Amino acid sequence: MARIGAGLTAVAVAVGIAAVAAPQGASAREQVVFRDSGYQAGTIVVKTRERRLYLVLGDGTALRYPVGVGKAGKQWSGVSSITGKYVRPDWAPPAEVKRDKPGLPNVIKGGTPQNPMGAAALTLSGGEYAIHGTNVPRSIGGYVSYGCIRMFNEDVTDLYSRVSVGTTVVVTR
Repeated sequence: MARIGAGLTAVAVAVGIAAVAAPQGASAREQVVFRDSGYQAGTIVVKTRERRLYLVLGDGTALRYPVGVGKAGKQWSGVSSITGKYVRPDWAPPAEVKRDKPGLPNVIKGGTPQNPMGAAALTLSGGEYAIHGTNVPRSIGGYVSYGCIRMFNEDVTDLYSRVSVGTTVVVTR
């Protein structure tokens, strides 16, 4: 889950993508054939079982990124859309996370190693989840979150530069 408060230090869409970059290793993005029909170019498709996120390019291909997804009991599926784009946002743990980890501070400053949002966050409609970077790259490829989609910082930076507010996000199991 991600909660990025309006009063928190979240830099909006107009920030240059160069400001998002945060060294962490090589990007794992690759262009692949994408045979799933019915998705328009620009749609983000998250396949939870595969632990992969696809950005549909519309020419029969997609960019494929490895991701961390919701752990058992925290997974979800459905259609959403990007409602906000933020660079190194502050993070306020949702009530469920605070209940499970009461020692967490109420707000963790963006850009700090303890902040789970990493280099950037794309918030999703409904307000509880985001596609975001991570400062724990070993979590990518696992069932690790409270429902958010985690990406390597380089990959979320790349995705951030390719999508806009309003982009459709489809999450399947």
